[in-house]
Amino acid sequence: MKVSYQWLSQYVDVSGYTAGELAEKLTRSGVEVDVVENRNQGVSGVVVGYVKSREKHPDADKLSVCKVDVGQAEELQIVCGAKNVDAGQKVPVAVIGAKLPGDFAIKRAKLRGVESQGMICSAKELGLNDKLLPKEIQEGILVLPPDTEIGASILDVLGINDEVMELDLTPNRSDCLSMLGAAYEIGAILGREVKLPEEAQQVRDQESGVTAADRISVDVSATEACSHYAARLIEGVKLGPSPLWLQNRLMAAGIRPISNIVDITNYVMLEFGQPLHAFDADQLANGHIDVRFAQAGEKLETLDGVERTLEPHMLLITDGTKPVAIAGVMGGANSEVTESTTRILLESARFDGGTVRKTSRQLGLRSEASLRFEKEVNPEAVIPALNRAAALIAELAGGQVVSGIVEKVVQEKRSVQLELTVDRVNGYLGTSLTVEEVAGVLKRLSFTVEPLGERSVLVHVPSRRGDITRVVDLIEEVARLYGYDNIPTTLMHTETTPGKLTKEQLVRRTVRSLMTASGLHEAITYSFTHPDHMAAYPGAYSGAKPVALAMPMSEERSVLRTSLVPHLLDVATYNRNRNMDDVAVFEIGRVFVTDEAPITKLPQEKLLLSALLTGKRSELHWTGKPGAVDFYDLKGVFENVVSYLGIEGVTYTAAQPEGYHPGRTARIEVEVGGERKVIGTIGQLHPALQQAKDLADTYVLEVELDLLDELTGERFAYRQLPRFPAMTRDMALVVDRSAAVGELLEKARETAGELLESIQVFDIYTGDRVGADKKSVAISLVYRTLERTLTDEEVSELHGRVVAVLEETFGAELRK
Repeated sequence: MKVSYQWLSQYVDVSGYTAGELAEKLTRSGVEVDVVENRNQGVSGVVVGYVKSREKHPDADKLSVCKVDVGQAEELQIVCGAKNVDAGQKVPVAVIGAKLPGDFAIKRAKLRGVESQGMICSAKELGLNDKLLPKEIQEGILVLPPDTEIGASILDVLGINDEVMELDLTPNRSDCLSMLGAAYEIGAILGREVKLPEEAQQVRDQESGVTAADRISVDVSATEACSHYAARLIEGVKLGPSPLWLQNRLMAAGIRPISNIVDITNYVMLEFGQPLHAFDADQLANGHIDVRFAQAGEKLETLDGVERTLEPHMLLITDGTKPVAIAGVMGGANSEVTESTTRILLESARFDGGTVRKTSRQLGLRSEASLRFEKEVNPEAVIPALNRAAALIAELAGGQVVSGIVEKVVQEKRSVQLELTVDRVNGYLGTSLTVEEVAGVLKRLSFTVEPLGERSVLVHVPSRRGDITRVVDLIEEVARLYGYDNIPTTLMHTETTPGKLTKEQLVRRTVRSLMTASGLHEAITYSFTHPDHMAAYPGAYSGAKPVALAMPMSEERSVLRTSLVPHLLDVATYNRNRNMDDVAVFEIGRVFVTDEAPITKLPQEKLLLSALLTGKRSELHWTGKPGAVDFYDLKGVFENVVSYLGIEGVTYTAAQPEGYHPGRTARIEVEVGGERKVIGTIGQLHPALQQAKDLADTYVLEVELDLLDELTGERFAYRQLPRFPAMTRDMALVVDRSAAVGELLEKARETAGELLESIQVFDIYTGDRVGADKKSVAISLVYRTLERTLTDEEVSELHGRVVAVLEETFGAELRK
């Protein structure tokens, strides 16, 4: 919104302040001013002149020699090259000594041998935005109205001695999209009264005595999109140019003057913030107006000469038979005001902002009117703006205003009343304001304030301030007008709690860090997948039904995943297709599980940790041959995780879940409350699935991370480094091939107790030397205590008990 300093001074006394100072105060109060532009770009010494005669230059076909009266004792002889200069015109004249933009000084000169005592100027030469002027004026000198005073300063005539503040408004401050809204803001800041135009009295003085309701009618069919529609009828109008003062006001606001009728509607829109539209009343069937939604495929040629195809959600102004305007956006060419127009139906209405916004965006038509309707205009400005425009049309276009307003009110705007206590204001702002001071600030904004008690007031919010709906909005008004700089800075008085990660967040970060440290790369894949992926690899939740999306991006992303592994397989395939066969990746993500099809309630969300290894564990090197990854590589990665988290009692039991290799897969279990609980699966993919994906031997892990959270203690336990030496004992036990090595280790650990620091299998042998149904398991046991050095006797005694228990429990024999 561009606010002219001179125009603003008509509504509020701004004496004693420059435009720059007002801009500073506005910005400090919360209404940002982007820039203050001086309309005078360096013009001085330019006056109004009267061209008394024009003759052809004797030595130049394109030059004219003019005699010009500028109000001085002698006429000036000026050589001019403009095509449109002619005798009888009033024009801007830069006399000798004048300056034009660019520090261009006017001096005496001879053009083709003829003396020139000045320069007749165009709008562009005066530093004006000539694009806001008619094309014929852009290409030649600026011709002034015939009643312009000779010798008057062009700065006053064209309003160039003005400054314009450009407001950068936030969406909630639509009240400042008008000169009156800006005046209310400046008046509140300066503590000065706002003077409103007396539009109603001016209309009554010029009414013709005929009733408008006898000649025009209004109906609103689309009641949900138009809450108020009002119209006035003006007869006997004559289209012509606007007076210069009105053109100056519009150009200062960045709007091009067109004609007196159109300019008046734009002027009042800028003044009140209420868009208006003028129809040629004779082009409306029976003078009727009906506001309705468009019909599918309905067309209308708008004022810009483009035929628009309309849709049913678009709001139209019609005459009952045909559309004549797109409500709040642009009028139709079939009801345009032209030179032959004598009767005008003047519209002022309140349309739904959302409807106008959607229509404007879809048609690519964004106007000053649509901008204001989108942000919801002041409902109480509909009638005042209508009367103001009617009065100006009667004054400047010679029309007679027909008595009465024809209107349709669908819904009255409810006024906002809020009870405000001074204690709440001070509580929010940290101030010590009194109830009188709070009321005084709100009264400066022209709010009506009624006392309710010693510490509270009832505030009636004017309809122009649609952004104020809650008590906190009022407190914000008090804060910005009291002055943010005046609000004291106070320290917080409260208990503070240091921020920290939750246990779940800590476990998740730790797992991510451990997996990365083990050489795996983290992958992040879509939560959506193809139904066939889930069928080929059901994962941990084989009975889960895929949850279909209502509006999928594509068939490839049409259901919610129930496992992370299918997408990790896609990652492996993607890399293999690019000659990167060695892949080690993991992902932490959620899957969605339900047994319903179709679903009637939200699926369960499970947080999983999945990992995939395929290819070689190391690169080709002269020190050794690279080996392919196997089951134990992935098992070691996971064991590192559970060991760091302090989870004990994890065992691996042979299993044959769908999608896995039947002999190289294990179920991961842990003892919880005396019961074995399955927390995940680890193993090789089924050969058929590997072949379908064109992958080498591939090993995957899938574990419920939520269960790891539950099994992890509140704090990770760290042990000090041992100060005393350890003693190692090795043994090779011959047991049945069916004996589980994990059970052997668990029994040994249980028997040895706290003195056993670690236990590890370092060899397994099967062959003729131990029998066809036997195997030899070589185990290394490390004994140590943090309190003292163990003696050889007690270690030997303890180790003997371990061997005896294993022999008794598993029928083991020491291999010699």
